[in-house]
Parts: sequence; C-alpha cells; structure tokens
Amino acid sequence: MPEYETKVSIIIPHWNGIDTLSECLQSLSQTNFQFYEIIVVDNASSDGSQEWIKKTYPDIGLIENTRNLGYAGGCNLGANNAKGSLIVFLNNDTIQDKDWLNSLVAIMDENKKIAAVQPKILNYYDKTIFDYAGGSGGYMDIFCFPYARGRLFSNQEIDSGQYDDRRQCFWASGTALMVRKELFFRAGEFDEKFFAHMEEIDLCWRLQAMGYQIWVEPRSIVYHKNAISLPMQTHKKYYLNHRNSLLMLFGNYSLLNAFYLGIMRIIFEFIALLYAVIKFDWNHVTGIIRALVWIFLHPFTIIKKRSRFKFIRIDTDKKIMKNIYKKSVVISHYLKGEKTYLEIDSKAS
Repeated sequence: MPEYETKVSIIIPHWNGIDTLSECLQSLSQTNFQFYEIIVVDNASSDGSQEWIKKTYPDIGLIENTRNLGYAGGCNLGANNAKGSLIVFLNNDTIQDKDWLNSLVAIMDENKKIAAVQPKILNYYDKTIFDYAGGSGGYMDIFCFPYARGRLFSNQEIDSGQYDDRRQCFWASGTALMVRKELFFRAGEFDEKFFAHMEEIDLCWRLQAMGYQIWVEPRSIVYHKNAISLPMQTHKKYYLNHRNSLLMLFGNYSLLNAFYLGIMRIIFEFIALLYAVIKFDWNHVTGIIRALVWIFLHPFTIIKKRSRFKFIRIDTDKKIMKNIYKKSVVISHYLKGEKTYLEIDSKAS
C-alpha cells in the first residue's frame, strides 16, 4: 500500500498462538476500510509464528523481537514504525465487525479534541455479554480501581443496547485502542515499566492531563477472547494489576492527592491481602505482597514518573477527576451490592 494512502496503522503485539493470530488476521481481511496497514510485533514467539506470518501474510509488516517486551514495549516499537496518523493497538485474540474501523475513524475526524477512542468490546465466546477487558468505555474510582460500562469487577452485563451511546469516558481499552499518533508520542508512549495491564489507563490519564478527551464509539464492535495471553487468577496477573494501579496513583495524582488517596489505597491493599489469606488464594496473596514491595523499593521510579507527568500536564486534578468515580468502587460493589456500571458525578469535582 502506498505510504500516502495509509491513514490507520493497526499494531498487533503477539506472543505465541498461531491459531489465535490467524483468526484475528482473517477477520481483519474483511474490514470495510481501505487505507490501513497491519504491523505484527512478535515478542520472541517460540512456536514458529514468525515464519508462519512471513509465509501466509507476506504483505503484513513484521517486527521480530529477540525478547518479550510485553504489551507496552511491543506496542511502542510498532508505533515507531507506523505510517498512519491514527494508530490502533489491537489484541491478537480479537475478531472485528467489518465496519469497526470506519466508525472509529469517523469520530476522530469529527472531534479533534478526542485523543483516543475504543469500540464496544463484547465477549468472543458469548457475544451477548460485554467483555471483561473494556466493555463500552472504561472508568475508575479515585483509588485507581478500574471498571467499565458493562463490567464491574467479575460481573459482566448482557448487552441489551443500554450502553450504545457514544460518550466521553476515562480510559479506552488496550484491547482495541485508537489514538492519534502525534499525541501518543507527545504523551510519552506507553510506560514500559507496566509491561502489561493498565498501561492504556495510564496513557489515557496523561492524554487528559494534556487537555484532550477519551471516548467510546459503540457503533464499532470488537469481540475479545479475554485472558488468553495471561490467564486470570495467576500470580503474575494479580501482581501486575495491583502494582500498576499503585504506580498510576502515586505517579499521576498531584502530590497532595497522591499522599491522601495513597494512604487509603494501601489500607485497601492490606484488606485485600487479609481477604485473600482467608480464602487461601496464595496467588493473590503473593501478588499483592510482591506489588507492595515493588512500590516501596522503587521511590525514584515513581519520582521520575511524576516529573514526566508534570512536564506534559495542562489540566489540574480537579478537571481530570470529572470523569472519575468519586467513591470507592470496592465498597460500592462488595459491601453495597452494586453489580452494574456506577455513574460518575461530574459536578462533584
């Protein structure tokens, strides 16, 4: 495809699983949009994925890493090789509606204040319910616990059209995330310290600090096989989720908010630790402990992150927090029994 025609660069980080990638690429071939390229970033697969791609899809751009750079590192490398002005970071365990790209491009063309947008993400195995990773627009509470329209912790709602309105949200899912390339680089790309999980929330936070918006466009639909690369309830997944959430809190909030909310969040961590011990969930126990130890042992990493955030910041916490749930989603869900999307109160900032 000639360079001048490339508007969208689809970047797919990949590590093993030829069958999974094959289904994704076959689905992409049905996309009803002309001006795009596909770049697969292989994170040192050991199953022959590299040779399979070269043989089966010779026109696709392939970047071969010698080690696993994770989602963040793989996506950053792909972005640095992208020709399009719009980048889509797409999980390899997805299939897409044929018009998915048109709707995303359209909303970006309509509103230049939008830095990133996601489609509605439904579950691959049961297409009537929202997927765990993204739903129809992502949010989080003030303690940096994320949730989405259609998914609150492990509770996944049936999609009955209740979240079919395009709207501003706090974060767009890395499962299928379109972002303006220029702003992606101005924001500092994905933070590779995250490796995987929540790096897209961190990026969206920075984009909002720069004065831009994050949206969901439910007319675009993607189906996702959740937790293929890193299964749920593993030590590594627990560790990355807890550590990366804490890293965001201490790295992105203003100093006063980071101190106050950080103390409260650490208390939540010890409550979660006690609960995991009672349940004999040792993967969760060790994941939380490892996350807390990492945070306490890396103060300079947090300081550097805060410095980079301050450098790009235009908007204050008060303005950014208009798209944050002002209460604890943990208390609302586990103690008050809330099972569905918790509406934010943008006037309470």
